[in-house]
Amino acid sequence: MERKFMKGCEAVAEAAVRAGCRFFAGYPITPQNEVPEYFARRLPEVGGQFVQGESEVASINMVMGAASAGVKAMTSSSSPGVSLKAEGVSQAANGSLPLVVANFMRGGPGGGSIQPAQSDYWQATKAMGNGGYKMIVVSPGTLQEAVDLTYKAFELAERDRNPVMILADGCIGAMMEPVTLPEMKSDEQLEKEKQARKNWLVNGFKHREIGPVNIDLWGGRTSMLAMEAIAAGEKPGPRGLEESNRVSGELYERWAKEDTMVELYKMEDAEYVITGYGTAGRVAKSAVDALRAEGVKVGLIRPIIVFPFPYDAYKALDPKKIKFILDVEMAIPGQMVEDVKFAIQDRIPIHQFGRSGGNIVGREEIIAAFKAL
Repeated sequence: MERKFMKGCEAVAEAAVRAGCRFFAGYPITPQNEVPEYFARRLPEVGGQFVQGESEVASINMVMGAASAGVKAMTSSSSPGVSLKAEGVSQAANGSLPLVVANFMRGGPGGGSIQPAQSDYWQATKAMGNGGYKMIVVSPGTLQEAVDLTYKAFELAERDRNPVMILADGCIGAMMEPVTLPEMKSDEQLEKEKQARKNWLVNGFKHREIGPVNIDLWGGRTSMLAMEAIAAGEKPGPRGLEESNRVSGELYERWAKEDTMVELYKMEDAEYVITGYGTAGRVAKSAVDALRAEGVKVGLIRPIIVFPFPYDAYKALDPKKIKFILDVEMAIPGQMVEDVKFAIQDRIPIHQFGRSGGNIVGREEIIAAFKAL
């Protein structure tokens, strides 16, 4: 384990390298430019490949190609750039390809501003692209979480053969903090993992243990089912895209049961709740500490994985005990607040405080909004 003082974008890139990422393709856009810059220097040192694509669309397709060949691959962008990658991520989900996408959010809509914001929550958690596919979406509130969740993102992508998103904002990308970096995966580990993918890699159908499958006929996740049937000595019948969607739906249901992650801070005796994610959640935590120092019994619920959303953490709140919930976001109108409302089902009053357009929410602002209620 190595302790270093790093910038957020660079910490994410280094964590990816240590998780085994050996291919990155991307295109410049503020505030995530330090991610490709770091990869351009770092990947050649570990035998990896960096490509600055001619566009966001080209970059995500290059990442899909690398993933198809069994290489751990990643791309990053910011807000409008991620929108351009959406079709490619949809195709990766359909093709059951493990890859990681990082979005360092900026103000919007449209081209917006280059300052930090959280206005891509709906895009990331509800409709990143066409076809109804979903991704696990992790959202760090500190640089240490950014490192840990990036490393975890590659494990989740590989486990599920599905894209995973790191949803951060420009503040996380630009700040500097000390981080403890994970151990570097060895070349031997990476080769062993690649060998385990032999039955689905695009390699000209060479050295496959169970024979070729007509991917055009089967498509996406149903190709996995076809391979399993062939391996069992069965003759697979036509299933098509609907079957692929059904298998994906079962995967998403399993995430909701097994893959939520949330911080509950000073909730044991709380009479009020402040909630937020990412940078807003981090600032809200400091507001909770300040209000606690004044004797106010307030706690924090901070989702760390925002999809699947930790609905149970909110459903467990006692409406006889909790007077109200204050949702804090760097977005106007609020977006995560809709998930909070869905979980609460009108049992507890919910209020929302937000900043947008690149304005970072401040602790004193949160405290003032709380006291006004």
